[in-house]
Amino acid sequence: MSLDETAISGDLGQGLLKSYRPYPGVSDELLDPAGRVRPVWRPFIDHLSSLTPEEIGNRFARGNQYLNDAGVYFRHYGQNDEKEREWPLSHIPVIISEDDWEVISDGLIQRAGLLEQLVADLYGPNKLVSEGYLPASLIARSPEWQRPLVGVTPKSGNFLHFLAFEIGRGPDGTWWVLSDRAQAPSGAGFALENRVATGRVFNEYFARANVHRLAGFFRRFRDHLVELRGETDSRVSILTPGPMNDTYFEHAYIARYLGFMLLEGEDLTVENGRLMVRTVAGLKPVSVLWRRLDAAWSDPLELEESSRIGTAGLVQAVRDGSVTMVNALGTGILETRALLAFLPRISKRLLGESLKLPNVATWWCGDPTPRNYVKKHAQRMMFSPALSTALPFSSAQTDFIGRDFEKFHKGILETWIDSKASNLVGQEAVTLSTTPAYHEGGLVPRPMSLRVFLARTANGWEVMAGGFARIGRTEDASAIAMQEGGSAADVWIVGDKKPVKDSLLHQIESPYFKSQAGTLPARAADNLFWLGRYVERAEGAVRLLRAYHARLLETADPEAPLVAMTADYLEDIGVAPDEPVPESLCDMLQSAITSASKVRDRFSVDGWLALNDLAQTANGARLALRENADVPRAMGLLLRKITGFSGLVHENMYRFTGWRFLSLGRALERAHQMADLLSVFTSPEAPEGSLELLLEVGDSAMSMSRRYAVSLSQATVLDLLAMDTKNPRAVIYQLTEMKDHIAVLPGATEFGHLSNLARSILQIHTSLAVATPETLTPDMLAELRDRIARLSVELTDAYIR
Repeated sequence: MSLDETAISGDLGQGLLKSYRPYPGVSDELLDPAGRVRPVWRPFIDHLSSLTPEEIGNRFARGNQYLNDAGVYFRHYGQNDEKEREWPLSHIPVIISEDDWEVISDGLIQRAGLLEQLVADLYGPNKLVSEGYLPASLIARSPEWQRPLVGVTPKSGNFLHFLAFEIGRGPDGTWWVLSDRAQAPSGAGFALENRVATGRVFNEYFARANVHRLAGFFRRFRDHLVELRGETDSRVSILTPGPMNDTYFEHAYIARYLGFMLLEGEDLTVENGRLMVRTVAGLKPVSVLWRRLDAAWSDPLELEESSRIGTAGLVQAVRDGSVTMVNALGTGILETRALLAFLPRISKRLLGESLKLPNVATWWCGDPTPRNYVKKHAQRMMFSPALSTALPFSSAQTDFIGRDFEKFHKGILETWIDSKASNLVGQEAVTLSTTPAYHEGGLVPRPMSLRVFLARTANGWEVMAGGFARIGRTEDASAIAMQEGGSAADVWIVGDKKPVKDSLLHQIESPYFKSQAGTLPARAADNLFWLGRYVERAEGAVRLLRAYHARLLETADPEAPLVAMTADYLEDIGVAPDEPVPESLCDMLQSAITSASKVRDRFSVDGWLALNDLAQTANGARLALRENADVPRAMGLLLRKITGFSGLVHENMYRFTGWRFLSLGRALERAHQMADLLSVFTSPEAPEGSLELLLEVGDSAMSMSRRYAVSLSQATVLDLLAMDTKNPRAVIYQLTEMKDHIAVLPGATEFGHLSNLARSILQIHTSLAVATPETLTPDMLAELRDRIARLSVELTDAYIR
């Protein structure tokens, strides 16, 4: 096969394609059957050929850096571990012409309509089973068949609102559907991030290329979900299994991108048949729920009783028509592998026409005639469980191709097929088309499949103009899954004309409305509150460790009174003074990350990166530091990063209710720490130098010298660190902050009376405001500390439990 080198400019272009040899008998996206570069690829290849290898490497690094900065990851579950992995971007996009995409779109819109009618029949009149188009046993035995939903018509009138299809191109150039994804399709958010990253790699080319944009697809879907509410006081929310899910990043990203609440099962409850979210302002209705967890786990009352991530009564809320589910519970049945064998005939029955985009040829072995065919052609069949809903080539799938199993001697494979029969499907062994991937300075062909997304909008089904491609790491098609080491590429749909600019934001003629205050879910409030506490707790530990080690270096005597007392205090609060960077300090920062990870949809990317950088710095210092002499400098670095993080978050976070809970956690922890320090280091037993240590830890030495004309005394230190309303390190300053935040929280007053929490903070604040430095004894400070600590319990009782 000769390559059309005239389409490539320069020696580098020839170098890029020098090793590009399509596999025999396999369709290729870059080259046509005659070996010529396809017209839709020519401009891009010409652009790529104009870059030096160093420029290409730098551009790829730029895309990787964006993904790293944005915190894009997927969770990889291995045999012995489960960890976040960097998003494996394949930097060369898959380019498809507008004409080819119209064919794909037309076929997938037809298929979406077919699946809607199919699932409506399965949970309704069930004519397809009674008329013999589907075997009853296949439906009844499926774990995705949700009997409690039989006879339930969705509130919106539609079972399906968001679909994904895994498609691939066959050797003859025809596109096949490999899998239907209707349960809780993932990947749309990753497609957006692929687009941004790839756009940055090829920024100047992308800006002038006629690539269709993605934002309009999401805007129209979002607008449709908002319309489905039916009432303006209810909410659209996204239901996630939680941070341990392998695609949780996407759930948080989509929630932030579309402006929807991200909820877990525990955030929801059903009251009088209506789905409600627990917020800090009480129960609020949720009328549209985009479900991102499998249906069986969504309701432990009527579905999987062992579920700890669902909401009891959710099925009843659906049954009562109080919530629109995206997609409806039970639609996972459409992913059943064996259904592919029956869809061509069902299409003619329901639509009166053949499938425009055929699925991969499939035979269910529970029927004698297809089983005999499968046995006759077993060596070129791919076998998998009939009821499987896993993706082809995924680690969760147990596919194998008959010819690959030498252990099956003549007759044994056929006997095995007979023994499995109703639990087995045979499919034509898939030979995927290939697409260019960059490898060792050149382009090489790699197998690929596309994931294409469809959303129901006010105008019917709409196809995302793109999606993402799974790219194999080798020539083996079974290695395209990312869990198996494959990568993901952006998909460019290129037309002849410049696409119309579109974005998620658009001008509207109707009146706008603002989100109501108090819509913060209680779980999110809890995590924000503890995020503030953990970060402030870590800062306090860092300041005290720096002061301790500085004095230890000065005296070189661990038994010196102030050094020994400080060491004892550190041990009392759970921080080991003899460790250069205590493990407990790293644990505080990890706890902060854990809290932040549960509110990723409410947390800025910059804040997330700063927090992770802080934790990595602390862990790195813990591994690297061996000498106590280096600790003050290391603590200084950590302190600058902590204060940098705090400033970043508090200066840029919108003053919603979530910011108030974060600020409450920070203020409570700082007030508690300072009250505790003052109660210990102003006691009669406190050694010489304790007051100076308090000023250093309280970052108030400069304020002391400017504020007071007299020499240092216990009274001036107590006045500055406990009672000065202008000192942000003072206890009363933080109590004032807490009082002001609590005053505007929902329920702060009830029928003109203060709530218990508002009354408690006012009492504590007043008791300190009317005190004097002379009356602030260690016992009174200890009591003040305990009263501040109890505020945390009161706040939890008022807003979180």
